[in-house]
Amino acid sequence: MADQSAKAEEFVQKAEKKLSGWGIFGSKYDDAADLFEKAANWFKLAKNWDRAGSVYIKIADCQLKLDSKHEAATSYVDAANCYKKISIQDAAESLNQAVNLFLEIGRLNMAARYCKELGELYEQEQDLEKAIVYFERAADLFQSEEVTTSANQCNQKVAQFAAQLEQYPKAIGILEVIARQSINNNLLKYSVKGILLNAGICQLCKGDVVAVTNALERYEELDPTFSGTREYKLLSNLAEALDEGDVVKFTDAVQEYDSMTRLDSWKTTLLLRVKNTIKLKEEEEDDLT
Repeated sequence: MADQSAKAEEFVQKAEKKLSGWGIFGSKYDDAADLFEKAANWFKLAKNWDRAGSVYIKIADCQLKLDSKHEAATSYVDAANCYKKISIQDAAESLNQAVNLFLEIGRLNMAARYCKELGELYEQEQDLEKAIVYFERAADLFQSEEVTTSANQCNQKVAQFAAQLEQYPKAIGILEVIARQSINNNLLKYSVKGILLNAGICQLCKGDVVAVTNALERYEELDPTFSGTREYKLLSNLAEALDEGDVVKFTDAVQEYDSMTRLDSWKTTLLLRVKNTIKLKEEEEDDLT
């Protein structure tokens, strides 16, 4: 490890010497970038991720001097991949630089891809507000490139995090738009009942039974097959239980559905919030009687 790091440092010194010396414009930056590249590879072999990342940023600087923005953006991505192993913050900074350069040169698809990766980094860190910002940017960029499936995936992430942050109207709005877009697409229409179930669960979290009932009517109009699904039956039963303030009925409906189709942790978390709301109402009513 020490030997590999020493070799890397040698290449760094040679590269720095190139940069400080005189040379035909451009050639010294090309030569320095090649030497820095060798240094970065040795640092990676030594698992010295911090130094490898910082050297990739030096390579990006050389490439920017040569006005090679695509190559510089790629070097920032290489830096981010090293930093990911030690510092999410540094990785995010490098990816941001890459995104800005890809936008400058009109590579919107690449910018979208790395905005999505930034969203995933912040999701890992449980920083949902920042994750939302980058998944929204990624969705807009994918949409502008007509990559609808990727845009929808990013928007579903935004809805998921918005609901976790109790921003239910935002989540519902996004999910309903995706459902409307998907219903006439032969590849996507089978996902609609799951999307409407998620939107319905967010409606339940708002605690407004009339809004839930109205939403179910809208969802039937959107997808005439929805009323025959287990997802519709679950939402309908849960709305009744919420209206009646019946915790047992609510729990039974959830368990019946879960016994055939496992509920993921996101749905379980939100349904638990609804159940707790019903419990609180029950306790308040008991206190009054």
